[in-house]
Amino acid sequence: MSITINLRATWGAYASEGTRAHATAPPVPSSSPWTAHMGVFIHYLGAGSTSDLETEEDCRREIATIYAGHLPEFDDIAYNFLVCPHGHVYEGRGYERGEGNGDAYVDGVGRNTGFYSIVGMVRSRDAVGEPMLRGIRSLIDHLRNEAPKRTGAMILPHGYNYNTECPGDLGMYARQGSTIDPAAEWTGVGGDIHVYRTQNWVNKTYGDAPGYVRCPENGRISWSTVLSLTQGLQHELGISPTVQNFGPGTFEAVRNRRIMPVEEENENLVRLYNGALWCKGYWASTERERWTSDSEDSLEQLYGDMGLDYSNAAQAYRMWPYVLRALLRMDQFRKVPGGDDHVRTIQQRLNARYVADIGIPAMNPVPCDGIYSRDVQQGLMMGIQYELGIPLNSINGYFGPGTQAALKGKGSGTLTGDLRYLFRSACYFNSPTYTADGERAYLPQDIPIDVQTGTHLGWLMAFQQFSQIPVTGHNDYTTWAQLLVSSGDVSRDATGCDCITEITAERGRLLKANGYQIVGRYLDEHLAPGDPYYLGKALKPGEPRTILDAGLRFFPIFQYNGTQLENFTYDKGHDQGKKAHQKAVEHGIGAGTCIYFGVDYDATDEEIGSHVVPYFNGVKAGLAELGGRYTFGVYGSRNVCIRVSAEAGARWSFVSGMSWGFSGNLGFPLPRNWSFNQINEYDFQPGWGLDHNIWRAGGDPGVSAVTS
Repeated sequence: MSITINLRATWGAYASEGTRAHATAPPVPSSSPWTAHMGVFIHYLGAGSTSDLETEEDCRREIATIYAGHLPEFDDIAYNFLVCPHGHVYEGRGYERGEGNGDAYVDGVGRNTGFYSIVGMVRSRDAVGEPMLRGIRSLIDHLRNEAPKRTGAMILPHGYNYNTECPGDLGMYARQGSTIDPAAEWTGVGGDIHVYRTQNWVNKTYGDAPGYVRCPENGRISWSTVLSLTQGLQHELGISPTVQNFGPGTFEAVRNRRIMPVEEENENLVRLYNGALWCKGYWASTERERWTSDSEDSLEQLYGDMGLDYSNAAQAYRMWPYVLRALLRMDQFRKVPGGDDHVRTIQQRLNARYVADIGIPAMNPVPCDGIYSRDVQQGLMMGIQYELGIPLNSINGYFGPGTQAALKGKGSGTLTGDLRYLFRSACYFNSPTYTADGERAYLPQDIPIDVQTGTHLGWLMAFQQFSQIPVTGHNDYTTWAQLLVSSGDVSRDATGCDCITEITAERGRLLKANGYQIVGRYLDEHLAPGDPYYLGKALKPGEPRTILDAGLRFFPIFQYNGTQLENFTYDKGHDQGKKAHQKAVEHGIGAGTCIYFGVDYDATDEEIGSHVVPYFNGVKAGLAELGGRYTFGVYGSRNVCIRVSAEAGARWSFVSGMSWGFSGNLGFPLPRNWSFNQINEYDFQPGWGLDHNIWRAGGDPGVSAVTS
């Protein structure tokens, strides 16, 4: 990085006449040992504001003023370098002597012996801007790589193990890996000063509390921050040791206290509540120990965003423990980017009716961010269970035998009122569906009305056809199941299956006799026969011909231990794509066949982006490198299939629908390109397990012929 360091003379010219010669002279070498090999300390200028530093001349005058204030105690300006709000770098003590930073030690090295000091010319009421951060970043790079005395990798705040507020809001950047660290990626002005101040305060206040875990002080909201706030709350409520969980004990302690924030006299609790509002993205009191009208207005707004009525005093008190728990989670209650207003309306109604009014014991407020997610699906299920007549204390949000029986009874009759609303909400959550003419969306105006409409009926029949369930146009059990869980109705007939067991002539005959038309088999296995975990699942020589001779088709699967995150990298995908090609050729499988590569665990959305999609890009490259003889498909949760198809180009999806508890199967519709939906696992015969798969009409045709 190129850098210009303005010498002392640029600001020394503004010093008083009696000190001007000293101020403009080159830095005086240190009389004590001075290595600067450890790193840098970051400072700020203290209380007040530097908003009057409009020009560079203003900045130079300010440095001269700082020099005058430091001179009696330090015989010079105390900082090695200064960076002004415009990003310009100025020489202070320069490379010649240690900073004026007390006599404390870091890893056995004195702060004045092993560190440069850098001051960002901001004060407590100033926002840190990008030019200053870029200036500090460039200066640190220079000090590490070009300075006469080169420094190390440490970046520390002045307040590190030292009782001072310095460097104020620069503290969120005063750490390795932040945007001012030239060894890390530039991320710009990041974080929120109010979140940073909350993080800084909670760590200082509760750092010695039993069990407390410090949160990062970076101004960025994360689970670690809200969990540290939770521990602070527990400490104030007399819970010890504190734990990183807002569990039943914390909930009961809040409920039994029965004090709303506006009535709270414990200043630390008020600080925690204000901090939680800041972390949730609401404006709160800047005087953190006071519950002001700003705080009260934001709390009322939060209640409304959650679908709750703050003006109803009884409801406000009753719901406060739920609201506080929601504050101390990462759930959002305002629409987020990509959120849907109609989904948000449904979310708010779930909270208003089933949490606030009915009070289902197992139900917590669902997010109101406009995104259909796992928590929303659970809340929807609990609402349905209540409307079906399941006792309050038996409602759990699971698609169990009692819920299934109720859906086959009351749920399959004529729907009215709230149960009809929830059925149509489930339709909207599963929208769009697909027809031969393309995408078909569920109309939101059909959700709240209590009459049959042609648009609702048309969408429902299209959904049933797309999902390959009976096209009845009715809210029968099979349709309910398909709307609510990825497995759907596991008792329905299926013509596809897959297994790890060799298909012999007799087994092929039995599959055919039981209605199966296609079977999935593995091309290879990554374990050797002597390994204790060896399954012997790979296709055997001649087995493809045996399958075809039984009147069946088959589809090839490739999975090398796809059950752990670390198994998904671009390089592994590239290598396995080529191995799959070679194995398919060995078995005489024809060109154009789709090979399914497995993601056999509940990959999160973040993991799909960071590992799974790159793995499939590697698969694609590996297959292409050998001539592109075969296409590739994806086996995994609905979310895995949707994202890999969209971002890596998978031809077909093989959905692990029977894993209905996977987060990737909750809150996601059936992929547009689904070809197989694995809905049930059972023992077809003793010792022969079989996965029951819906084979979509018009989907992947599989393999119907092989060469010798």
